[in-house]
Amino acid sequence: MLKAFVRSLLAFLCLAASLYAGNACAHKPSDSYLSLTVDNNTVHGQWDIALRDLDFAIGLDSDGNGELSWEEVRSKHADIAAYALSRLKLQSGGHACDITPGKQMLDDHTDGAYTVLMFDAACVDISTLTVEYSLLFDVDPQHKGLLKLVNQQGMVSTAIFSPDSSRQEFRLADTDKLQQFTDYVKHGVWHIWIGFDHILFLLSLLLPAVLVPRNQQWEAGTSFKASALEVLKIVTAFTLAHSITLTLAALQYIALPSRWVESAIAVSVILAALNNLFPLFQGKRWVVAFAFGLIHGFGFASVLSDLGLPHSALLLALLGFNLGVEIGQLTIVAVFLPLSFALRKTWAYRRLVFSAGSAAIALVAAVWLVERAFNLRLISA
Repeated sequence: MLKAFVRSLLAFLCLAASLYAGNACAHKPSDSYLSLTVDNNTVHGQWDIALRDLDFAIGLDSDGNGELSWEEVRSKHADIAAYALSRLKLQSGGHACDITPGKQMLDDHTDGAYTVLMFDAACVDISTLTVEYSLLFDVDPQHKGLLKLVNQQGMVSTAIFSPDSSRQEFRLADTDKLQQFTDYVKHGVWHIWIGFDHILFLLSLLLPAVLVPRNQQWEAGTSFKASALEVLKIVTAFTLAHSITLTLAALQYIALPSRWVESAIAVSVILAALNNLFPLFQGKRWVVAFAFGLIHGFGFASVLSDLGLPHSALLLALLGFNLGVEIGQLTIVAVFLPLSFALRKTWAYRRLVFSAGSAAIALVAAVWLVERAFNLRLISA
């Protein structure tokens, strides 16, 4: 089992290097943002879809120069509406809703330009609403659709659509604050699990937790309790820091340019990984976790801004999202710590997982930094 763990972890790091570095904005995978507002028997919709995804699916770059102009996008408005709305079905009272496309605009999200498709849907018996979502699933099985649904009482429900959960039903009259809280917990868990830079930052800090520096070398630690205490300090510091900035940013007290935030997150991953190879913050990794956790909190906040926070349950949503992030984070720790402690004395852990793994993480993050800071694509996706 231990050998299998080593192979699995090495495979993960290799996969990270090949897949994550190939993503021009590695912080976020492909998402779209669907907002539905119920008004009597009409559903008003807004659908934000990344232009890069639409270009891949239906081709927007008519002159093939690798850049999208407003004219190229505008000339494809009818094709965009037809493509998107053919992959969205709304149903209420056992009857399909008749969807009519409206105007289209452009908007900037944290990961690039999006088209904003407006539409209206005429429904009957709208006490329940079934949403069937299949956008891009045929060309990108990793794509996710993030839904914000506002009922007639102003209560907000959220959901995530994936190939495994493409059809979901919502009982609008039953929407309550507990459900909102639960929804945002799920979003928090999901975000930490797909936030590859957050995961690699955390792993960089966790890798040496089962080792001790001695004579300018890393040696196996002798106490699981000491290793667990080190991890507890790191996770606690990271949690406190990102909770502070996540709350401040979500409440719009502080706003930073997304490129700065994403670039700084990449820097944090580089420094955390290089610290394992060339120790600079020996015995103070919790300080590093806190300092850079402040930056990661702004990254978490960008997801909440895209999802939208319900004004009627703002604090509950923030608390739920934060709790979800911690659950996702602790799940990673619960799996990693016991196995890494069991392997800490092996050559494979110290040389391959720890040293080679840290170098691989630093390399991936360096690619992210250049891409994010200079808005470049170094490796084609």
